Amino acid sequence: MPNIWVYSILSILVVSIISLIGAVTLLFRKIDLKNILIFLVSFAAGALLGDAFIHLLPEAAEEFGFTLNLSLFLLLGILTFFILEKFIQWRHCHLPTTEDHPHPLAFMNLIGDGLHNFVDGMIIAGSYLASVPLGLATTLAVILHEIPQEISDFGILLHGGFTKKKALAFNFLSALLAVIGAVLALMVGASIENFSLFLIPFTAGSFIYIASSDLIPELHKETKPSISFMQLIAFILGIGVMIVLLLL
Repeated sequence: MPNIWVYSILSILVVSIISLIGAVTLLFRKIDLKNILIFLVSFAAGALLGDAFIHLLPEAAEEFGFTLNLSLFLLLGILTFFILEKFIQWRHCHLPTTEDHPHPLAFMNLIGDGLHNFVDGMIIAGSYLASVPLGLATTLAVILHEIPQEISDFGILLHGGFTKKKALAFNFLSALLAVIGAVLALMVGASIENFSLFLIPFTAGSFIYIASSDLIPELHKETKPSISFMQLIAFILGIGVMIVLLLL
């Protein structure tokens, strides 16, 4: 059990550090960030769906059987993220703020992103409660999806009037809420039998929602055949990474 705590907290800290990547990207303004991000988003979408269908759901079905409860918990994961975006008026976006691509107010984004990071912490810790390989695969999926997300969040805060230092600090503090989520999941998991029965399909549902509702629609905005083909390759590579992890 102590190893699970160590794995979980270290994984959360790595994911949280990803929030610092926003500052680095803005040092290279000559790079066409939008074009880079669209391929990262494609890769992340494949990784999230790959983790959901290749790691999480098979693990839950093997452990508990494909029961009605498992299906309901999966749907609850989808519903939870729908509520986050619908009622907090926050969209889990992965592209920078521009005149053609506006974002909500900066503080509203911080609230929504903080809640999402909290859930991320629970998701990663819950995966480690099931098994270390599952936890590592889920951590990788979260990292791949957080890279474009945190770049976007940093841009939103700057667009909202934050200085670079202040935006970086608030973005990092928001990311650290994942630690609280992880600690809560580990404490609850230690006291509630079969806690993974809830959290693993819930995680799969959240990944399916993010990939299908937030990431893939952004990919459809690009209509050039050559770029669309590269998106498809990146998407398949994201799935491929999860297959390789399973084989390893």
